[in-house]
Amino acid sequence: MARPLLEDGEGVPSLRPLWMLFPYLWPKGRTDLKLRVLVSMVCLVLAIAATGAFPLFMGKVTDLLAKEPPTTIALGLAFGCIGAYVVARILMQALAQLRDGIFADVQYHALREVGVKTFAHLHALSLRFHLERKTGGLSRVIERGTKGIDTLLSFAIFSIFPTLFLLIVFSVEMFVTLSFSIMVVTLVMVAAYVWFTFAITRWRIQFRRDMNQSDQDANTKAVDSLLNYETVKYFNAERHETARFDRSMHKFAKASIQAQTSLSILNSGQAAIIAIGMGLVMALTAVGIKSGAYSIGDFATANAILLQLYVPLNLLGTVYREITQALVDMDAMFRLLHQPQEVQDKEGAQPLLVSGGEIRFENVVFAYEPARTVLKGISFTVPAGKTVALVGPSGAGKSTISRILYRFYDIASGRVTIDGRDIRDVTQASLRAAIGIVPQDTVLFNDTVHYNIAYGRIGAPESEVREAARLAQIDKFILELPLGFQAMVGERGLKLSGGEKQRVAIARTILKNPPILLLDEATSALDTHTEREIQSALNEVSKNRTTLVIAHRLSTVVDADEILVLEKGEIVERGRHDELVARNGAYAAMWNKQKKAEAAREVIKEIEADPDISPSVARTPVLGE
Repeated sequence: MARPLLEDGEGVPSLRPLWMLFPYLWPKGRTDLKLRVLVSMVCLVLAIAATGAFPLFMGKVTDLLAKEPPTTIALGLAFGCIGAYVVARILMQALAQLRDGIFADVQYHALREVGVKTFAHLHALSLRFHLERKTGGLSRVIERGTKGIDTLLSFAIFSIFPTLFLLIVFSVEMFVTLSFSIMVVTLVMVAAYVWFTFAITRWRIQFRRDMNQSDQDANTKAVDSLLNYETVKYFNAERHETARFDRSMHKFAKASIQAQTSLSILNSGQAAIIAIGMGLVMALTAVGIKSGAYSIGDFATANAILLQLYVPLNLLGTVYREITQALVDMDAMFRLLHQPQEVQDKEGAQPLLVSGGEIRFENVVFAYEPARTVLKGISFTVPAGKTVALVGPSGAGKSTISRILYRFYDIASGRVTIDGRDIRDVTQASLRAAIGIVPQDTVLFNDTVHYNIAYGRIGAPESEVREAARLAQIDKFILELPLGFQAMVGERGLKLSGGEKQRVAIARTILKNPPILLLDEATSALDTHTEREIQSALNEVSKNRTTLVIAHRLSTVVDADEILVLEKGEIVERGRHDELVARNGAYAAMWNKQKKAEAAREVIKEIEADPDISPSVARTPVLGE
């Protein structure tokens, strides 16, 4: 079983995401993107060279103008150095912008590829994973992970690396133009600055993680609450949900305040270190000028170098924090991307080609958890073109059989075959393409009625979509809507009634036109009148198709070719309806109970419709029921 996913992005930052990201930055078969990477690196180096030239030009200009008055030649040379200084600054900015523009294709290609691959991988994971996940937290993992890639590429490549190169360039310049001692003071200042920044930033990371955790917790609660809007209303729980959200937001605000306070400490300390370092360097240079070792231009050069270093160093805390958090967030997303698939196609698996559509379960044993076996050696056959029904109490294993047939889970032992081929030997895509399902709980996309029906066979002609709606007996209802087939169904189809949603599900299954049909309590959400109408449509659709029916209302399966009665994961009875009723066993008991309940409901309807019946008489059937 796959280990649980850490959705909060916690953990010690590592460089692993960098290595995992590299193939997306240097993609196979994309020479154009590789060329962009190389050109970007050239622009980066040239921009660093232009930046390193500033202090030298500044010092030279200062020396040329220090003479009183400067000679014409000196003034001309000074103008030349000023021009070179201006060109260098323009080149620095232009090359940086060119670098960003050229690298943008690489950056967003990587971001898109990782995001799409993660999204596709989520759909490839097993039903077990999706039953255990938290949708709100999972969306945050992907959102922060893709943002982390953007942050890492922007900061790591174009902030950290240039700063390191500049430090080397400026150290060489100080050693050549000034002295070893001034270079050492500068390096000590930078080292102290970096140490202080990293130490405080590591301390601050805990507040950032608290912010992420509370933000994610608030988002999860909000999504869960809004998805269950009706339940909240049923129990007047708006205040309770708001209070839960407020508690999460309070934690977020508290962590945010701590993060802001610690940021003030970081900024103050950084400013102090830079100021002390600049003061020491300028003092040493001033002493050197007095002794004749340095010129006024050297003083200007030293000052310009420190100012030039201060700009990237000032961002170091932010950059370090962002990169660290980006690595943590990317690691969480890459762990999600590498979450193992519980159900996979075998190597060399071939598409399923359905000839007749016979389904066979052979001694199937299955358990969701090792301690609880759900199916205990189930064996049955659904002959090609025939209808077999599964009935039994809740928890008997009926819906589990449908999930196994779809191969949402792999069985512990036994075999499931279609036309004699083990479903584990064929591709999952072809298997699911051969089966159409009308589930018990229909969830629709927040899109149009047309989109939800056409989902059964994406790209189907308009005429076939409308015909499927007609066969599902929902076309009249759709045409009465102001926007017709373009009417929006709302989140999870909440704008439609249970029966209307079920008809949409039937319509898209009809449109799919599969050789095998699976009806998982398909009419359970419908009233008796609507059930009878749709049952005739389902009977028509089921003709010449292998059909497996999971039924709660036994009246819907009386015409089945065989009925299987499940109890506690075992088949306790099997046969046709009349045979099972005559046997007076488990099925007969269920049948008689439902018939009595239906009779009682009919009596109640008659009583409610007749105002002359006294209240005392009206209460009798309820007690009898």
